[in-house]
Amino acid sequence: MSTLVTGIGELVTNDGSLGEGPLGLVPDAALVVEDGAVAWVGPAAAAPAADARVDVEGRAVLPGFVDSHAHLVFAGERSAEFEARMSGVPYDGGGIASTVRATREAGDDVLRARLRELVAEMRAQGTTTVEVKSGYGLTAADEERALRLAGEVTAETTFLGAHVVPAEYAGRASEYVALVTGPMLAACAPHARWVDVFCEPASPHAFDGDASRAVLVAGRDAGLGLRVHGNQLGPGPGVQLAVELGAASVDHCTYLTGADVDALASGTTVATLLPGVEFSTRQPYPDARRLLDAGVTVALATDCNPGTCFSSSMALCVALAVREMRMTPAEAVWAATAGGAAALRRTDVGHLGIGARADLCVLAAPSYRHLAYRPGVPLARTLELPG
Repeated sequence: MSTLVTGIGELVTNDGSLGEGPLGLVPDAALVVEDGAVAWVGPAAAAPAADARVDVEGRAVLPGFVDSHAHLVFAGERSAEFEARMSGVPYDGGGIASTVRATREAGDDVLRARLRELVAEMRAQGTTTVEVKSGYGLTAADEERALRLAGEVTAETTFLGAHVVPAEYAGRASEYVALVTGPMLAACAPHARWVDVFCEPASPHAFDGDASRAVLVAGRDAGLGLRVHGNQLGPGPGVQLAVELGAASVDHCTYLTGADVDALASGTTVATLLPGVEFSTRQPYPDARRLLDAGVTVALATDCNPGTCFSSSMALCVALAVREMRMTPAEAVWAATAGGAAALRRTDVGHLGIGARADLCVLAAPSYRHLAYRPGVPLARTLELPG
């Protein structure tokens, strides 16, 4: 079945061969979808016939948001911790332990219901691709369970057994790393596409450079792609390690040295920025302008999680990136779509070129600029097509 989507006031394709500028903008546009893929793009006046027709009545359409960093398999909530941070208590990663306790105690049905609720919430706001991490079980069985559940809603599953050192391994971090790189990895690798590590020497709960390297190398040897939480709480080896090992993405990137920026600019690792975290922790925002001016590929993601950013809104991230990180509206929209796809090393999403997945986000607005221009207003939704 083919569907003509017409009446598009402004179409963001992220394909410079189809339209103007880096967003590949096409005014007064239409596109044709066949078998779930984009088959034709161009002016509405030249659109071919199709089996079905959807008129969006002058609204803007863009690729569905690609949220490349989210923690959605968990139980419980941490609103009291958020309130404490707003009163001046600093964040150091320690609150993750409370989510681990709640998640271990929860049954599969409880975790599945929360996971599906959050994915539906994301989709209702225009997100069509989401990465989901484990990391709140921290036993072989609980991490395997988290990834198995995540695999029910996305192909982008990430093993994050090296999130923090759990309480039962306090003072025995090396033993826990041996578990993560041994039996836990063996149990989890069949259910994961990626491996990740919280490389953060500034936190007493996370992992130093040597431990992080061991986790990433073991994951790579097991056939998993690499991702890194790095340089969130202070300067550290996370960015350099990610680039050296060819990780697809290094996420947070709040505290960067000149050498870190140079490494990112010379490599293929995407810098994924998570401004919702800084909003929710009152930490400094990453310097996106510095990264972009150096030629680094930048993505935006929510980091939706119960502790440091319980928001599923990519639109909020776009607005924060423009207001707080000196990105232009066009740069922020690209980072939330094509940038996220690059962070997941996907070529089928994040753009609306011919052959791309027909993941469409429609705005209750005439232009992509309204995502930053009207912050907090629910403008974005996934466009559901017939058939």
